[in-house]
Amino acid sequence: MSVIKKLAILSAAFGLLAATAGTASAQKKYGLGASDTEIKIGNIMPYSGPASAYGVIGRTEAAYFKKINDAGGINGRKINFVSYDDAYSPPKTVEQARKLVESDEVLFIFNSLGTPPNTAIQKYMNSKKVPQLFVATGATKWNDPKDFPWTMGWQPSYQSETQIYAKYILKNHPNAKIAVLYQNDDYGKDYLKGLKDGLGSKASSMIVAEESYETSEPTIDSHMVKLKATGADIFINITTPKFAAQAIKKNAEIGWKPLHFLNNVSASVGSVLKPAGFENAQDIISAAYLKDASDKQWDNDPGMKEFYAFMAKDFPEGDKLDGGTVVGYGVAQTLVQVLKQCGDNLTRENVMKQAASLKDFRTEVLLPGIKINTGPNDFAPISSLQLMKFKGDKWELFGDVISADVGG
Repeated sequence: MSVIKKLAILSAAFGLLAATAGTASAQKKYGLGASDTEIKIGNIMPYSGPASAYGVIGRTEAAYFKKINDAGGINGRKINFVSYDDAYSPPKTVEQARKLVESDEVLFIFNSLGTPPNTAIQKYMNSKKVPQLFVATGATKWNDPKDFPWTMGWQPSYQSETQIYAKYILKNHPNAKIAVLYQNDDYGKDYLKGLKDGLGSKASSMIVAEESYETSEPTIDSHMVKLKATGADIFINITTPKFAAQAIKKNAEIGWKPLHFLNNVSASVGSVLKPAGFENAQDIISAAYLKDASDKQWDNDPGMKEFYAFMAKDFPEGDKLDGGTVVGYGVAQTLVQVLKQCGDNLTRENVMKQAASLKDFRTEVLLPGIKINTGPNDFAPISSLQLMKFKGDKWELFGDVISADVGG
């Protein structure tokens, strides 16, 4: 082969390499908060205030992302997790969201907690076209891709949950008298709407009392006394952890023993039932979509073994019995999957596109039979639940996994 021919072949080879490198480099796309080395994520949690029991979710996520970073990050990029306290106060949430978007320039806000706080920033996030991803609230309105294409939930909707309770009540206690305690905001009202929709035409005759409380109240004791006086034999407890524990204790004090339904967001053994007293929590019914770390049946479950190992090594100060740690772990794993799917296209548009392209994804802390699915017109990743009853010092699952899809 002549020297000239060799040079021509080499030159062509180098040209091909350069073109390939150019194409690879051209394929990398970054939005604000993303680079070759970093993915900056914003988060807002109630580390203080009336819903501070949920702060453990943010701390779990921080520990999980540190574990991911220590193992090399995602596609070679480290997660920079910037988490602020809003004390469950919507005006403060607005302030923190603006700071994250306009000063910190995060790629997106992830798993900010609470229905009123997220409601306060939803229009802002969508007008700025910044993902408000996997919000930590089950309000049905997060599944509205048509009007709010930058907002997506994660957990089952509150309305789905209370519709499942309503189905159970109609089947097993058709002549019951129901008393409801609910938080006087979008979160409480969403749960209440699901219950009424589930009971249908019987709602007006079966619900004998609806008592609301404000998060600023130090105690809900007086509401419990009022509800007992109605003679109701079913109590629907739609409260956040602090007030849920108070309600369980007060019921025991005043000797009111209705069939007690407790919403999933306050079904934590560690932060609600233990402080309320296990003896006071017997036979409470709730619904679950995640495995319960206090349940011995998961001791040899591979997914839960990974969770226990994470808690021991990466978050030893956390309480594995606190349901919030399982939530934080599961939603953080879901986000890591989305970011892996993004590859080198870390724009805000592609983050939402990949979040809406999850097919049968499972974080192994989900109950068997429950999978995460999303699509361009389906922003409700988890839509199934299983009923459970509190016995001894743990929840016992019963019945089948039930899907109660409620549209946005």
